[in-house]
Amino acid sequence: MIYFWLALDSGGTKISRWKDIMITPSEREFAIKLLDDTRDGLLLMLDGLSSEQLLYCPEPGRWSVAENLEHVIVVEQRLVPALEKLLLEPPDLTTQPAWDDQEVVRKIGTVTKRVQAPERALPKSRWPAEELPREFATARQNTRNFINSTNGDLRHHFIRHFLFGDFDAYQWVLLLGAHSGRHTFHCQGVMASHGFPGRTAS
Repeated sequence: MIYFWLALDSGGTKISRWKDIMITPSEREFAIKLLDDTRDGLLLMLDGLSSEQLLYCPEPGRWSVAENLEHVIVVEQRLVPALEKLLLEPPDLTTQPAWDDQEVVRKIGTVTKRVQAPERALPKSRWPAEELPREFATARQNTRNFINSTNGDLRHHFIRHFLFGDFDAYQWVLLLGAHSGRHTFHCQGVMASHGFPGRTAS
């Protein structure tokens, strides 16, 4: 929320001012836990996978584990700087989020049907497969640092999702956690498919 008050400028005209209100400690804690839990789940799944396994594609039109992971990294790397830039702008006091927080986590994190990603977020072999887990861990740490330290008014700055409508900046952080959980599920489907190369011996 935002507190308002009225002041007078040098000419005696009333002007409105605002004071940014930070997210609550419980909201911050919830977001950090979601980011940590989904990070740990994804990295645990990736542990021990060879390059051959990461790159295995079960059928045309489905992404490999590496492609899923690259997509997650690109989205995360693009979004956090966009949120930081957005918070420099005045708050938006009229827009309402399309979903509440729990809907963001539940609907983004649940796979009902595949959604075509925007061109800018498609996997394009930006990194060697074996570097992807490290790139993801770095991107997630940057997201975690952002939500852990920001004093910005996340609730009154919005970015429109290309399919689902407006989400506030806090909800976009939740979306990143849920999004990586969603793609962990996709990766598990790839790993369970017939023909997935056997795991390397431990």
